[in-house]
Amino acid sequence: MMIERDSYLNRMIHNMWNGEVKVITGIRRCGKSVLLFDLFYNHLLSDGVPENHIIKIELDQRRYYKFRNPITLCEYVESIVAEQKDEKFYLFIDEVQLTMKVVDKENGDIEVSIYDMLNELKAYKNLDVYVTGSNSKGLSKDIATEFRGRATQIHVYPLSFEEFYSYMGGDERKALDAYMLYGGMPRVLVLEDERDKKAYLSSLYNELYVKDIVERNGIEREDILNDILDFLASQTSSLTNPTNIANALTSMKNEKVNSTLVTNYVQHIIDSFLISMAKRYDVKGKTYFKYPNKYYYTDIGLRNARLNYRQYDPGHIMENIIYNELLRREYSVDVGVVTDRTGGANLQKEIDFVVNDVDKKIYIQSAFQMDTEKKESSELASLLLTKDFFKKIIVRMDIPHNFYDDKGIFHCNLIDLLLGRVDLF
Repeated sequence: MMIERDSYLNRMIHNMWNGEVKVITGIRRCGKSVLLFDLFYNHLLSDGVPENHIIKIELDQRRYYKFRNPITLCEYVESIVAEQKDEKFYLFIDEVQLTMKVVDKENGDIEVSIYDMLNELKAYKNLDVYVTGSNSKGLSKDIATEFRGRATQIHVYPLSFEEFYSYMGGDERKALDAYMLYGGMPRVLVLEDERDKKAYLSSLYNELYVKDIVERNGIEREDILNDILDFLASQTSSLTNPTNIANALTSMKNEKVNSTLVTNYVQHIIDSFLISMAKRYDVKGKTYFKYPNKYYYTDIGLRNARLNYRQYDPGHIMENIIYNELLRREYSVDVGVVTDRTGGANLQKEIDFVVNDVDKKIYIQSAFQMDTEKKESSELASLLLTKDFFKKIIVRMDIPHNFYDDKGIFHCNLIDLLLGRVDLF
């Protein structure tokens, strides 16, 4: 059974023949290649596109190694599309890397990259180009400049709970418990033994992600990189900054750890799509704080595996899952800050998420459960301090149905949110 990832597939269909290179990014093993080479490929075939009009090049496979030379790749594709200008062709390239460069000796020893060749191929009116890549340093951060503003980025995340549940089925709460523990990396779903799931997620970390970050960025202190990954996993949903991380590592390692080094390593981790950073936003002052920020794992299963399943804190895990869900829906998400000046005090209070969708805004608070008046008062306080009319939502695990309270705040069950049963805006 193949999981239908309709939101991404529909975006690809919507952007067909838009004159731009479609760049599919995301953490490795999250399903980018399946999206392109299976789901989108099957859509084209069902739409009547001849199989020999879809040019597939998988650069991580030995038989395609020669096309890692951008000139060889370009000449091969041109030999097909240039001779049949009245026919439409599709080009799929898997695992494009920024390092794909070569010296063009026939044209003045100019260094050319895969970007140059893709920009050249894009000029063919009968060719629609799609590429995948696994790290933002190679394919996301430089899209605007390298593709000269002519690229469409489609960022793919691990499975959402809705996608996860469409495969797993059964009791919704039981499925959510599994998702909160093992996350949404697609292969996890087909592994039945719990030990196999844990071993797979750990191997992704140790054999793939860490090695990628080290090799691509010339990391000299892999031990510090691993310590940072551990720290960020243990501090999911908590405020921190590179100075705090450096101080914690200095104490732990009994050696001075430079905060600039930590800043660089954290950025490399973000560039690998392992984690993402949410900035703090002053709701009243309408400005961003530089530090501290929050860091969330792209996949909660990878976070749990990193900690060897020792820190299973459902409140923080739930907040991380909600954050990822909001990003999947392509909302802009910040951590909100409001100031409580009651009694002359100036206390900063937090709203978990300030969510924007173009010109619309909502506030979301994540609360695993509100079983005491003190807990309820604490969760509601920051939302009420905004004193505006934007929709305010508390996402909870301890309510059987959704409702508005007498303060106009919408109390929403987490499963209903993740399965798309409620309208946020």
